[in-house]
Amino acid sequence: MSTDRRSFVRTLTAAGGALGLAGLPTAAFGAPAAAPSTAPRDRTRKIEKAPVSLNILILGGTGFTGPEQVEYAIARGHRVTLFNRNKTRPDFFKGKVAEELVGDLNGDTSALAGKKFDVVLDNPTTFPAWVRNAARQLAGNVKHYIFISTTSTYSDQSIIGLDENSPVHAMPDGLDPYTIDAGDAGKYYGPLKVRAEQEVAKLYPGIHTIIRPCLIVGPLDRTDRFTWWPARIEKGGEVLAPDNPDDPCQFIDSRDLAEFMVRMAEAREFGLYNAIGPAHPMTVGEMLHGVKAVTTAGAQFTWVPWDFLQAQNVRPWRDMSVWQPPYGKTAGYQRRNSAKAIAKGLTFRPLAVTAKETLDWHKTRPAKEQEATLNGEINGIGLKREAEVLAAWHAKQKAGSK
Repeated sequence: MSTDRRSFVRTLTAAGGALGLAGLPTAAFGAPAAAPSTAPRDRTRKIEKAPVSLNILILGGTGFTGPEQVEYAIARGHRVTLFNRNKTRPDFFKGKVAEELVGDLNGDTSALAGKKFDVVLDNPTTFPAWVRNAARQLAGNVKHYIFISTTSTYSDQSIIGLDENSPVHAMPDGLDPYTIDAGDAGKYYGPLKVRAEQEVAKLYPGIHTIIRPCLIVGPLDRTDRFTWWPARIEKGGEVLAPDNPDDPCQFIDSRDLAEFMVRMAEAREFGLYNAIGPAHPMTVGEMLHGVKAVTTAGAQFTWVPWDFLQAQNVRPWRDMSVWQPPYGKTAGYQRRNSAKAIAKGLTFRPLAVTAKETLDWHKTRPAKEQEATLNGEINGIGLKREAEVLAAWHAKQKAGSK
């Protein structure tokens, strides 16, 4: 299989909006290269050193979750090596990490030859062939392999309380996951991730950990699937909100995910875990009002029923980001179970921190990126379309009151 990874990421981003794929971790594979930007960080926060220093290899490491892993691992006293194509934020951690190895999981992994590591954090992999290609150099040379998967592996999103034992997708009959065309990657994203998990289990028996996050959010997220809301709400005025403020809502800050993975490496915890936040059920109303609380613009929410939004061709997840209809085939989409990971130490920073620091980072982006966010070019409904739907809703309400 020959797959250009940048094209693959773009395909998945589009597919995530069209199909409503759960937690497509686009930025975890490294989003298309853009002007380097760094997340605002609380430099006063004290991070304790780990009991034992580990030799950690991070596959990827410069996209979204990866930089958070690097920063946290170094602060904990670990030795960090990166392996990537050096195209997404080139030389981003030059001088900070022990070694930067250049290669491609889809092709040349020779830079890994002869290297030994205590643990590998695999961020970018979707295709099982990428696991196999890395294993040509790494199998037998690592003590622990941690793989970022996704809750899109679950085949029935209508189940409320999906946990690690819930049914997962199977690869369609006759479809070879090792030769699949990149253009079909979004369509088969869940099955591909399942097969990649199986490849990890086969190649690293007894020493692997699979992490299935839901929607990953926070600073450095250029997919705008959460970033749309802080950016839009800070503009103020009337904001279109989806369906009902009591609808459920789940996401995880990339820093919480990154830190959990590093701590799981330190504890040598193996197995399968859903990494889903927050710790307690949150509604979309609580999320939006929580975002509003970190702004001073005085935005006002207008909650519009799903049947009307459907009639206006407003898409869940893509246009109304972070939201899916909490009934029917997506009834369990935002009500999955992460009790197992929480029992192992998964923690969540407050929504106010995620919202404010995402907004602060967003303001550091190039003007064209900020404009694209408000235009809804990647995710989020966009200001123009939002105004049209709100006008149509108010016209309907006015007509109904006569």
